[in-house]
Amino acid sequence: MNWLAHVFLSEERVDFQIGNFLADPMKGKLWESASDDMVKGVKVHQLIDSYTDSHQVVSQSKTRLRERGLLKSVVIDLTYDYLLTKHWNRFCSISLKEYTDSFYYQAKIRSIELPSPARDLVQNLVHEDRLNKYHQIEELKKAFKRIDNRLSKRVLARENCIEYYK
Repeated sequence: MNWLAHVFLSEERVDFQIGNFLADPMKGKLWESASDDMVKGVKVHQLIDSYTDSHQVVSQSKTRLRERGLLKSVVIDLTYDYLLTKHWNRFCSISLKEYTDSFYYQAKIRSIELPSPARDLVQNLVHEDRLNKYHQIEELKKAFKRIDNRLSKRVLARENCIEYYK
């Protein structure tokens, strides 16, 4: 869910970045002919998640979010992307818009050659400007609502993301 962070922490090759992005929605499984860079991107995504999931700061964040916690990791991922946008110029010498525009341009061209559903996922990321959805706290709230709209009734009966916003 923290796609901006994953793309940013990738090597600056579009296939690597796309692989890092696709790791979550495709559950780490790419198609047989995926490029080596895409496979490496998926592996780096898994390493990033492993590192952050065991990091003390993430543990503290989870502790702050009550005892319930089915969706804690999702809320934390989205919130960390929000914080990355707020402090972008501390980590990167080019503007966030310039960075995402460059990635989107390359990803859009590359997506044409990808099989579905990877093509659809990348094209939706670009078309909906998903990496730029967290500049304002209100946008973070909308993201929580979007997640809730995709949850099953069974999960919603237990918990939802928007509860964490309050």
